[in-house]
Amino acid sequence: MRRPFYHYLMTVRDPHKKDAITLFANAVYLDDGFPKQSEDYQEISHYLELNGDYLAEMTTFDLAWERYVDRNKE
Repeated sequence: MRRPFYHYLMTVRDPHKKDAITLFANAVYLDDGFPKQSEDYQEISHYLELNGDYLAEMTTFDLAWERYVDRNKE
């Protein structure tokens, strides 16, 4: 069983780095409504489209999702 996407994001949080995925992960950490147990791309994407004001571009989510999927292949 793979870990939820949220757990992956928490591994890339960093208060000092300023790249897009790290900033996204830091913002998700502060988002109480984020679907923390989800492993479903569509569910998370829909949530971010409606509530992810902190996400400048959905391409950041897509890139983070690709890395999440790649990490779960290992």
